[in-house]
Amino acid sequence: MGNQVGDVATTKPDSTAETTIAADDWQPSIVAFLCNWCSYAGADLAGVSRLQYGPNVRIIRVPCSARVDPQFILKALQNGADGVLVSGCHPGDCHYIHGNLVARRKFAVIKKFLEHIGIESERVQFSWVSASEGSRFAALMNSVIDGVKRVGPSRKLVKEL
Repeated sequence: MGNQVGDVATTKPDSTAETTIAADDWQPSIVAFLCNWCSYAGADLAGVSRLQYGPNVRIIRVPCSARVDPQFILKALQNGADGVLVSGCHPGDCHYIHGNLVARRKFAVIKKFLEHIGIESERVQFSWVSASEGSRFAALMNSVIDGVKRVGPSRKLVKEL
């Protein structure tokens, strides 16, 4: 019996309880930073077309994929996201001319940094999705979810309270 707070018993959570969760029951939480002009529109098309992908994806619309600061990715992982996707326009199709190329350079640097500190490469992904590629977006999200499921829940960088 734990400490009594009011009429609710509280106990310290058992860390072994987390390990007993079956791999099939656990669903990773994914944060997706999507370019407003292409990738977000592709996600919208996937939804309108009723294409199926995991419900555990939280989409954050950004004006351009270049607007995604590497600290946003680190903060998402620190706050408990199991995976992060950054998606923008195809090269040559950026609404802001070279924004997606800037994003690609930023992503290459943050990806190497995360691998250096021991974060699995499957946790953070970068992709191009246009507004007309709803089926590609749904397939990409399912692929990201499957990749994160393979590596399991995120334990590194997660802020413990």
